[in-house]
Amino acid sequence: MANSQSPDLERRWWIKNYDHDVRPTLTWPRFPAYEILRISANIEPHKAAIDFYGNRISFWDLQLQVHRLANAMIEAGVKKGDRIGLLLANSPQFVIAFWALLHTGAIAVNLNPMYTKDELKVIVNKLGISGLITYDVVIPTVRALSQETDLSFILVTKLSDYMKDTELSTSQSLGLEPGWHHFSEFIAACDNEAAPALPIKQEDPAVIQFTGGTTGTPKGAVLTHRNIVCSTYTYAEWLKPIIDMYPVPRRNFMGVLPYFHVYGEICANCFSVVSRATQIILSSFNVDEVIDTVARIGDIPYFPAVPTMITALVNHPRAKELGQIVGIMNSGGAPLPAALIKKANDQNIFIVEGWGMSEITSLGINNPYMGVKKPLSIGLPLVDTDVKIVDPETGLEVPQGQTGEIHIKSNLIMKGYWNEPEETAKMIDKDGYLNTGDVAYQDEDGYIFIVDRTKDLIISGGYNVYPREIDEAVLQHPKVKDVITIGIPDEYRGEVPKIFVMLEEGVTATAEELIAYCKEVLAPYKVPRAVEFRTELPRSAVGKALRRVLRDEELAKTKQA
Repeated sequence: MANSQSPDLERRWWIKNYDHDVRPTLTWPRFPAYEILRISANIEPHKAAIDFYGNRISFWDLQLQVHRLANAMIEAGVKKGDRIGLLLANSPQFVIAFWALLHTGAIAVNLNPMYTKDELKVIVNKLGISGLITYDVVIPTVRALSQETDLSFILVTKLSDYMKDTELSTSQSLGLEPGWHHFSEFIAACDNEAAPALPIKQEDPAVIQFTGGTTGTPKGAVLTHRNIVCSTYTYAEWLKPIIDMYPVPRRNFMGVLPYFHVYGEICANCFSVVSRATQIILSSFNVDEVIDTVARIGDIPYFPAVPTMITALVNHPRAKELGQIVGIMNSGGAPLPAALIKKANDQNIFIVEGWGMSEITSLGINNPYMGVKKPLSIGLPLVDTDVKIVDPETGLEVPQGQTGEIHIKSNLIMKGYWNEPEETAKMIDKDGYLNTGDVAYQDEDGYIFIVDRTKDLIISGGYNVYPREIDEAVLQHPKVKDVITIGIPDEYRGEVPKIFVMLEEGVTATAEELIAYCKEVLAPYKVPRAVEFRTELPRSAVGKALRRVLRDEELAKTKQA
């Protein structure tokens, strides 16, 4: 429920620690989100908006392709309010499709290409998704999915179609089913380059991002055009002290963070567009390829990332090359170890940490870029953001320095969970504050330190993994009687899933057998990395999984090691 609150600067006593030229409050643009691209395309028509393995697309050409795709989709029957899945890797096609969907009034549903057919089927049915924009790698999955769901619009591309010196694919070469559309052919067949003149309001839904909410059960967080606009301009304001030092021709931002998550959509795609920067897009993260690309570009003022990426880059033999090319690496998704930050600083790699959630359009709290950064702190509430640290038992604010749950209020808060008003009401109170479920304290300068989280979410390599989802998948195995999943520390990924399993009486199984089974039914990043067999599992009197008991046991093992 996006709120248009009046500034309460007296309450926001932490703004004294903002960077010197970050404004404490903003007058927010009141246009649909696609206007972000139109403005930049008209100001910098000839600058490259995208660099994809050396193939460059100007802002003007990007806008024209967006308009043609949007008009072609409308002609094909895509309507305002339709849910259309983006099942794509990072690519120019993703960027074009994202902005085109905003023009049509349809809702872009972010989908991880690693999802299995069964995982996609749950989401398609839950949201009533009527179409997919996807690519050749997952055609077998989409083909199987289309036989079990009511998908009326399927648009398929091949990533190499937007690379240099490659042969363009065709419907025939990709083996597309009758009625499916080929991305490049679909755009080429439409010569209408005018922006669709549809009545789209700021409160209209723009994106649905799946998230675990407060219970761990995946839900669709509905983000409006206003959420997208406000988050983009919030980030631009917060990064202004650094980015404004770079003239527009030198603005190249790294786009290797997954675009199928709102973190990548806002902090790589939208922020690049509003800043008139070139998105240096790579379809996936490969540390050698990233360093080679950084060296090829030679000037990367901004590089959003997750801890897994930063760990790989900082520990790479060529890490010192990054310091003189990359201006800022922004880390989100999970805390960075203090030792890693020190190692990065020693190599002149500048890292700033922040915190956000899907339900607040990925942004909420961030360290200043020029000012004080306190060790282990996630930083200060962003512009026009109110934060309370609340006692979960009483609902009252706790005294400064004491721990409680973070409650946050801003223009970035979601409209709600798709078709789940009760879950929305649990998450957002009558005053518009969202209960994050994260336990933290705020110091005398306004810096926030997370000390725990009430949710059981596992963050593995920057991906959100919900233990209950793994539990339910493993319980389908005929030999499994009960299972509880937790996250355990991992030096590279931050956390990885571990399952504790009770077998049915009289049967035997191996860890390898269960992991192999999980690989068939779960996306790779959700597959457990460890299995422990138990004769009983800790549950409450009403059957609730006591995951904390198992986490504490694992922590004790780590301390003893």
